Amino acid sequence: METREPEMYDVVGIGFGPSNLSLAVALEEQRTPLKTVFFERRPSISWHPGMLMSGAKMQVSFLKDLATFRNPVSEFSFVSYLHEMGRLARFVNNQDFFPSRQEFHAYLEWAGAKVAHRVTYNAQVTAVRLPEPHASGPADHLRLEVTDPRSTGGTRLVGARNVVISTGLVPRMPPGIERGESVWHSSEFLHRLKERDTDGLRRVAVVGAGQSAAEIVRYLHDNVPGVSVSAILPSYGYSIADNTPFANQVFDPDAADEFYRGSHRSKEAIWHYHKNTNYSVVDNEVLSDLYQRAYADEVGNEGRLDFINLARVVDVKQGPNDTRVTVHSLAGEESYDLDVDVLVCATGYDPMDPTEILGDLGAHCLQDDEDRYRVTRDYRLVTTDALRCGIYLQGGTEHTHGLSSSLLSNLAVRSGEIASSILDSRVAEEEMGIRV
Repeated sequence: METREPEMYDVVGIGFGPSNLSLAVALEEQRTPLKTVFFERRPSISWHPGMLMSGAKMQVSFLKDLATFRNPVSEFSFVSYLHEMGRLARFVNNQDFFPSRQEFHAYLEWAGAKVAHRVTYNAQVTAVRLPEPHASGPADHLRLEVTDPRSTGGTRLVGARNVVISTGLVPRMPPGIERGESVWHSSEFLHRLKERDTDGLRRVAVVGAGQSAAEIVRYLHDNVPGVSVSAILPSYGYSIADNTPFANQVFDPDAADEFYRGSHRSKEAIWHYHKNTNYSVVDNEVLSDLYQRAYADEVGNEGRLDFINLARVVDVKQGPNDTRVTVHSLAGEESYDLDVDVLVCATGYDPMDPTEILGDLGAHCLQDDEDRYRVTRDYRLVTTDALRCGIYLQGGTEHTHGLSSSLLSNLAVRSGEIASSILDSRVAEEEMGIRV
């Protein structure tokens, strides 16, 4: 049995992407007495680095940053970042609500540097358990095992009165298809492309109908001379994202309240009517831009862009020199092979699943009739009486809080609610004499 005493913290964040960065900002601005640490397995803050293509823009307003919707005068806002960089006036002159992804990533790095004292990079939480030996009564903290090369033995033991899990979305591949040397997920696109000799690329297939798929097709056409790109689409071309003002209200902070309080029927209806705001859709600018390229390609008889509509990939065989992709046509109900150098699967992501990191502790986390975790309005897992400590989720709550659960839109408000919940619980325990 482990005899070392763990380092005790009021808040331990697992993962340090935009969600937990926003939480760190909220805790910093509230100037709470909470002792806090975040563990991130990567060497630095990172947000979809494989998709930071030149020309790619954000799909949400710059005002939906780490703090503004929670605190409009925050020193951590995107406007504060622009001011400190000396670009505020020029950004305003652009008359554009949507910065490039590269600039927004730079903003995240800027904000991360301001709260660097709360973060340990190159450190991965490998286990979350009840304290041992477990005293009588509910556990007031959890024990975390953290792989950290800088610690004695390479492992740290950390006690956490509250754990906030934010390990990010999980890349999704088509059924039966695995990543390999020539089969990539869009999340790794730029990294894998840089590793390849692009002079040797002759044909690339991109499967998917969303924003990432369209951006990758456009990027390859513009930046890899001579390459032919086959876009494999389940529908007739790409569908436009509904970013009209009324539809965008589904991402407002108040919408999370309405979704959470809603019936099963109302939640299903919201997903049905508004999934075209974000899922398998493309912004109008990218869609129009790509169509113009396709038209110019046809006029010039270049043969570099091929849109394979009503089709899906059913099999992939990777060989030493090329990759054979079996495409099934939904129109003709027939299959045929396509030989390519690379297959890029821009097939989206699955929601964060905390099951693996929770391990045996998951037995103390209650579930609904569909085996999904029960979550309170403040993003806290509902647990058995064996736990008094808090376990919060930043992601994986689409079934309880709606479409914005894994998106940037509600980032600042959600983090503020979690920070307030943790602080309120601490105050309540002190008043009841549970904690001194």
